[in-house]
Amino acid sequence: MTTMEHPTEATAAASGASATERFHADKSPFEAVKDTPPERVNTLAREVLAAVHSTIRKHNVSYDEYNALKAWLIQVGEDGEWPLFLDVWVEHVVEEVNTSHRTGNKGTIEGPYYAPDAPEQGATGTIPMRDNEDGDPLVWTGRITSTDGKPLAGKVELWHADNDGFYSQFAPDIPEWNLRGTFSTDADGKFEITTIRPAPYMIPTDGSCGKLISAAGWHPWRPAHLHVKVSAPGHELLTAQLYFPGDAHNDDDVADAVKPELILDPKPAEKGGYTIDYGFVLDPES
Repeated sequence: MTTMEHPTEATAAASGASATERFHADKSPFEAVKDTPPERVNTLAREVLAAVHSTIRKHNVSYDEYNALKAWLIQVGEDGEWPLFLDVWVEHVVEEVNTSHRTGNKGTIEGPYYAPDAPEQGATGTIPMRDNEDGDPLVWTGRITSTDGKPLAGKVELWHADNDGFYSQFAPDIPEWNLRGTFSTDADGKFEITTIRPAPYMIPTDGSCGKLISAAGWHPWRPAHLHVKVSAPGHELLTAQLYFPGDAHNDDDVADAVKPELILDPKPAEKGGYTIDYGFVLDPES
């Protein structure tokens, strides 16, 4: 554990650049679709363009508006904010389509701030954090099972923002693995995690995405949430975010990622803070 420090100059551009760099380092998107038939590429590209053309015709888009869009798209790339833009406003539909077959737990978006290989903490452990980390203590117990009820030897990767809304590795002055950890299960599929309850936060607004939010009269808030990736051999990976009841933005999350099944039921703990009991049911791989 290290001394608590607060980030300085946590800009959208710096956060976006980190997210873009991480995406390139962790994913091989073109390799995954290298065998996609030209017919499918043609269909998808033409339908997306047709939707754009339809919007232009329907609303009589002017050249000034077109040029403003062109400038904004260029700026999104220069700011490194494509991961933020796509994960906030597009990913929730991709997730919905790709997991509609599941009978186990519901999932939701990964978001732009995941980092793989978080330190292993065992089946019962505390997530890495700074001394005197701001936020109420949170002890989370749960169990991983298959859809047939059998316990699974699996893992829960957990990451979340700090009490100021910043993620380690994507904002300055935060230790590398702060509030990031990997927890395995015991023989009965059980785990116990000690962390802190995160706070709601605004997505970065000083870059291109912030300009869109301002111009459209939207708000930039995300409700407080815990990110998880839950895995077990022979079962589909579950990516989810877990939310807290009563949050002002559960109903109007800027990323549209909240689902009723993902809202927790925290209970006050005897020594302060909260406890939650929430487990996962994973679908077998087909």
